[in-house]
Amino acid sequence: MLIKDIGEIIRTRRRELGITQPHLAELANISTNTLYKIERGQGNPSIDVLNKLAEVLGMEITLEVIKKH
Repeated sequence: MLIKDIGEIIRTRRRELGITQPHLAELANISTNTLYKIERGQGNPSIDVLNKLAEVLGMEITLEVIKKH
């Protein structure tokens, strides 16, 4: 999954919940500029930042191991 895809997922969920970018950034304790970049696929967020956003948005991050043949 690309950061662009992650950004779109975060933006869609934020809008579903009716939360503004500044409010989500405040709730997740990150800068508004960081959130802006993530939502537009321009940032390189750490797992910690993504986890903070996921918690506020009622989501969770999962990692999957894919076996290659």
